[in-house]
Amino acid sequence: MRKVLQLFLFFFISLYLAILMPFSVYAQSCDSSCGNLDECKAKISKCREAWDQMEAAKKPHVDALRKMEADIAAFQSRIKTIESSVIRKAQAIAEGEKELSGMLDLAGRRIRQFYKRTMTYNPLFSLLSSVNVGSVLRTVAYQQAATNEDKKMIIQTAILVKDLEDRKKILESERTSLAYLKDETDRRAASVRKLVGEATAYQGKLTSIIGSLTAKQQSFLAQKLAGLNLPTSLGAGPLYCTDDRKLNPGFSPAFAFFTFGIPHRVGMNQYGALGRAQAGRQSYQDILRAYFNGISFESGREDIKIKIQGHGERSLDEYLLGIYEMPENWDMNALKAQAVAARSYALAYTNNGQGEICTTQACQVWKPDKKTGQWKQAVEQTKGEVMVNGGQVIKAWYSSTDGGYTFTSGDVWGGDKAWTKRLRDTTGEVNSFDQLKERAYDKESPCFYAAQGWRSEYGKSAWLKNEEVADIANVILLARKDSSAREHLYQPDKPNPAGTDTWDREKVKQELRARGITPYNSVSDVSPTGVDWGVGRTTQITIAGDAGTNTFDGPEFKDFFNLRAPANIQIVGPLFNVERK
Repeated sequence: MRKVLQLFLFFFISLYLAILMPFSVYAQSCDSSCGNLDECKAKISKCREAWDQMEAAKKPHVDALRKMEADIAAFQSRIKTIESSVIRKAQAIAEGEKELSGMLDLAGRRIRQFYKRTMTYNPLFSLLSSVNVGSVLRTVAYQQAATNEDKKMIIQTAILVKDLEDRKKILESERTSLAYLKDETDRRAASVRKLVGEATAYQGKLTSIIGSLTAKQQSFLAQKLAGLNLPTSLGAGPLYCTDDRKLNPGFSPAFAFFTFGIPHRVGMNQYGALGRAQAGRQSYQDILRAYFNGISFESGREDIKIKIQGHGERSLDEYLLGIYEMPENWDMNALKAQAVAARSYALAYTNNGQGEICTTQACQVWKPDKKTGQWKQAVEQTKGEVMVNGGQVIKAWYSSTDGGYTFTSGDVWGGDKAWTKRLRDTTGEVNSFDQLKERAYDKESPCFYAAQGWRSEYGKSAWLKNEEVADIANVILLARKDSSAREHLYQPDKPNPAGTDTWDREKVKQELRARGITPYNSVSDVSPTGVDWGVGRTTQITIAGDAGTNTFDGPEFKDFFNLRAPANIQIVGPLFNVERK
């Protein structure tokens, strides 16, 4: 058993050292402070290099760690079996000792009798003094049989005593070994789990830093994203998202990158509210509690005056009758949830009426024409009601389609607000894209799962050619190798925002070869190999092709995809999948 433990300890220590070294080397080299674009680029490169090094250190041990967990479980199961065996042995020894106590008494009496017989009885004397030889012979035979039985009993008792002593020694040895094995197994297992968790947490920190630094470059992407004209809520009217799976680009293989949901994914999910009202029959307050943290409901705010940009003042509930943010034919509980969210947002945005609110999606869509019907009923039935957190009315953000996951304000804009939350907005556990499509509350939205962007050719679709995906992979490989090349790696069909020349597909491959890297000419497979189903993020993309297989960090791939992909084709959210035609 000790040899087995030694093998476990050797494996644990090897794993510990393999993961610890890159952790300690790179923990000091990556931070989020930078004063200019070049410095930001350099630090992003360092952070990504640290992330990659950490991933390289972890990756060979991930499967081994899983096996170790299975081995530990089997080992601990074996320990439990041994514990049971030890208990049974101890009970058997106790019973044996009890039985032996009686046998020792009997053996003692027989030993004394045996001694008396051997010292006082002479069969020859009995034979000579007796007139009945047959009787004497029978007596002698009886005495001999008794003597033999006593001898046998004495020997068996001595053997049993020796056996019990040996078994007790073995039992004590097993107890000592068992305690040692249990302590060492638990201690080493806990140590390795803690270390792997720390390494993974550090990777998360690196990803966060990379994202923070990349945010300083978002001005390069903002114009492209704005070109999609994606609505933030339903205030712009019905959603129009094309299902590119039904479009034929006229070439194959073709790859399209489908995003779950559209920005901004903070607060109430409008299609999710509808799904909750219909599928779960949730009340409007239940719906709002699902999307906002730590809220309570307060009434009596209907008479506060709201200043509306270009339209003077209205009482709060009169203002609410002009909100055009949700179709009027939706479930009443969804409409009530929208009414309370819109009322709370307006009050918080204007600081209880002191400021002014705009009439577009930049605030919330408002028109001077008062709505009637079900929307009016929803406003009246929630008269003056708002959501409060920490004594303050909350700015109750909402968006049309979150793609099964909501995020905190800090995740999306920076600066966490206590009432925003990360939420898996589904009817049950999710461990695959198919399960998400089946279980998300907002699955009925036409923009729940869509490839965003299009070109005038290729069926006006977002499908990319094989060589275009290969080019995006080459761009990332080049940017990783040489951060100074990044200003040349924007999409070739638009002016370079850095004011320099943009390298085309062949130039990128040439630059890779010059740096000793084999570029992709074609790719055979593109797939998301890492997804955080708890939060709703694609964490890894793996590309295979004529240059081998490379795995890219999900946010890293998304950013470079959006910088390099043609026209206005983009990945617009953290959770995305790859379709192939």
